[in-house]
Amino acid sequence: SPEQVIETIKKSGLRGRGGAGFPTGKKWEFARTQKSNLKFIICNADEGDPGAYMDRSLLEGNPHRVLEGMLIGAYAIGAREGYVYVRDEYPLAVTHVSVAIDQAKRLGLLGENILGTGFSFDLHIAKGAGAFVCGEETALIASIEGRVGEPRQRPPYPAVKGLWGKPTVINNVETWGNVPIIIDQGADWFASIGTDGSKGTKIFSLVGKINNTGLVEVPMGLTLREIIFDIGGGVPGGRKFKAVQTGGPSGGCLPENLINLPIDYESLTQAGSIMGSGGMIVMDDRTCMVDVARYFLNFLRDESCGKCLSCREGTQRLWEIVSDITEGKGTIKHIELLEELAIAVKEASLCGLGQTAPNPVLSTLRYFKDEYEAHIKYKKCPALVCKEIVSSPCHYICPIDQEASTYIALIAQGRFEEAYKIIIKDNPLPSVCSRVCHHPCESVCRAGEAGEPIAIRSLKRFILDWALANNLKPKIVRPEQTREKIAIIGAGPAGLTAGYYLSLKGFQVTIFDSLPLPGGWLIKGIPHHRLPKEILQRDMENIIASGVEIRTKMTLGRDFSLEELLAQGYKAVFLATGAHKSIKLGLPGEEAEGVIQATELLKKINLGEEIKIKGKVAIIGGGNAAIDAARVAIRSKECQEVIIFYRRTINEMPAFSEEIEAALEEGIQIQFLTAPKRIIVENGKVKAMELIRMKLGDLDASGRRRPIPIEGSEFMVEVDMVIPAIGERPDLSYLQNYGAIEIDKGETILVDRETLMTSKPGVFAGGDVVTGPATVVEAMAAGKKAAQSIERYLESTLNEPIEYQLKRPSIWVPPAKLLEEELEKAHRARMPKLSLKMRKTSFKEVELGFSEKQAILEAKRCLRCDLETSEAKEALSQLKGD
Repeated sequence: SPEQVIETIKKSGLRGRGGAGFPTGKKWEFARTQKSNLKFIICNADEGDPGAYMDRSLLEGNPHRVLEGMLIGAYAIGAREGYVYVRDEYPLAVTHVSVAIDQAKRLGLLGENILGTGFSFDLHIAKGAGAFVCGEETALIASIEGRVGEPRQRPPYPAVKGLWGKPTVINNVETWGNVPIIIDQGADWFASIGTDGSKGTKIFSLVGKINNTGLVEVPMGLTLREIIFDIGGGVPGGRKFKAVQTGGPSGGCLPENLINLPIDYESLTQAGSIMGSGGMIVMDDRTCMVDVARYFLNFLRDESCGKCLSCREGTQRLWEIVSDITEGKGTIKHIELLEELAIAVKEASLCGLGQTAPNPVLSTLRYFKDEYEAHIKYKKCPALVCKEIVSSPCHYICPIDQEASTYIALIAQGRFEEAYKIIIKDNPLPSVCSRVCHHPCESVCRAGEAGEPIAIRSLKRFILDWALANNLKPKIVRPEQTREKIAIIGAGPAGLTAGYYLSLKGFQVTIFDSLPLPGGWLIKGIPHHRLPKEILQRDMENIIASGVEIRTKMTLGRDFSLEELLAQGYKAVFLATGAHKSIKLGLPGEEAEGVIQATELLKKINLGEEIKIKGKVAIIGGGNAAIDAARVAIRSKECQEVIIFYRRTINEMPAFSEEIEAALEEGIQIQFLTAPKRIIVENGKVKAMELIRMKLGDLDASGRRRPIPIEGSEFMVEVDMVIPAIGERPDLSYLQNYGAIEIDKGETILVDRETLMTSKPGVFAGGDVVTGPATVVEAMAAGKKAAQSIERYLESTLNEPIEYQLKRPSIWVPPAKLLEEELEKAHRARMPKLSLKMRKTSFKEVELGFSEKQAILEAKRCLRCDLETSEAKEALSQLKGD
């Protein structure tokens, strides 16, 4: 009976799959109890969410399932007529539903007196124009009636007063599709699937940055992780998962730390999102969450019917504010205004569109407020998406603000001296950077999105080599040093950079270092074949020319103390002692003769100390120190073989890709998914190693898959030397008797991230001693920041807010023309290298540098992203006009 049908649907726990999740049986019951001679059934197949196609797929592939569900619903509530409301953009769905209706009529399943039961029901197709608001049931009803698709106030609800004022049940395609299965299999069977509050399965449209794009039907309660990683295959290209938006344009964006959230109505609502019709957009770390909010607000403001002011004006104003933030025009007060306005729109709007339109803003503010603050306070877009902020990604991402796009543009026009001036303007160690920088600029180069990135570091190298050949040197104007005395501990890249900039400001700077030569890790840890010492010395001359005094063989904690420095009149101290203390393997046999840490090996080689490398050498680790140690070892006359053992795969290897490639070229072997268990010792010397095979498990805190030992896969390898290179950490023993400076659990110094001030006023710290092992250019950036903070500290302005500016080129360079014959050869230039024979018998520099012809052609490949900002477009327009 109709009552039994309704009771079965209620017992099953089926909730509307269109978004609101209202219990289907209750809705039917309301309509059933209404006294009316005419009732209607409507299938909502409007599906206006971008990227969602669940309803379309079901209508195209199995329309009879939907028609049967509507027949059952019509029988249950006593309806005689129904409509399938489908958007006109779904022509195949319209065709298939039309065919299915005709087939059902021919079989006597639609029309008068169906199967002789006395029950009559007929179906029609109503095509919509694609207005998103018509997904709201009262607007949909208005559209079927031939009126403008605008929502009306509820109550009365459509179940009481719907189509042409008659009781009407509206459910979406997926809801109707579930009904026949429930009747066939029983309510208990359906209710056994899913969670207590969300029964059955749900179809999701899995799109965005996901390997397996498509529709997935899963039990309610499955976690985001299971859907995105187990079914969707995770994020492509080895990128990091960042967020997922559920519920379509009006849904919320959920962050990585909610990856284990179960997908059901209640959990999503509590997390600040909605189920919606089932859209699921996956985002990786290249997604700007502020831009995501702007994108969906733009869609929603266009789709607002404009009937109520709160939605019409509110979504427009929300979009304007968020757009200002993405363009670097926002203020910190905008965040509070956005929250206040979003809540007002949510509470005052008439229909579901306006009530959920603020969700993209509210959820991104809730979980990604730091990105809003970065756009506003620092004029930074962490994902490098917002073009008005990110003039050119290469310039934007450079930790020391090198104008890569500018000097590349100058190289393309053969203006080498001007390019040199642009480089040295922001870089006190330009020759060093041109050889050992980890070139983050190339990792974000937009030319690499469709091909290969511009060889930015190599172009810088070309200019520095050209300057050396033409005897060009920076014109350093050394000011009279009459300002306060400042002590810097550590003559590595952080300390040297800080000293350079402070000295140019007139401060009396002294750098103390424990090594016999200045340079820190540059002199101690980077081999000659990558960074010749004469090149380092060239940059060191610039530092000294600025007025910096460097005292070597002076160790803090042994030769002097912080108290002594302060007592000698130093008004500020910058700790830049790096992270040079090797992390041990913690394995039996590690103290045997023949085991030497990679950092110690590199130090001895670089400083000319005697060390024998012979026989078969095993390197443990996958970072740059491991590759450097391997390439140094292979150059030893008595070395027979070098094998690197790394516990993950080449995809997770942290060493620079070009260094890994060079190591393999030089005959170094790499065994992946392998880890040491113990070192076998005989007569106090290394004899062999026991290793174990690994497999990759789930992602760990580093964002890489965790290596897991494979039980029973142990094997032995005979070796003569073992060189561990599994990482370094700071040596803070010099602070043992100086409790005023706080140290965190990671054995790094705690500082104020804004100012680099430690817990001791006047004492600053930066570089690897704060961050742990990082890169040369990041250490330089810390030195630059420390110099600014120390000056502000001594001027008593340290606590005043800094007004950050958008990064823009310092000079205007018009685009160069790429000739047709040049276009044919426009592929990434390959760095000329020393022959393999010469490499294995010497420590000569391996990379030889670009020729002038190579450099110009490579520079001409640049897409000139810096010309995309509104200011640049205006300048380019004026140039064309002139």
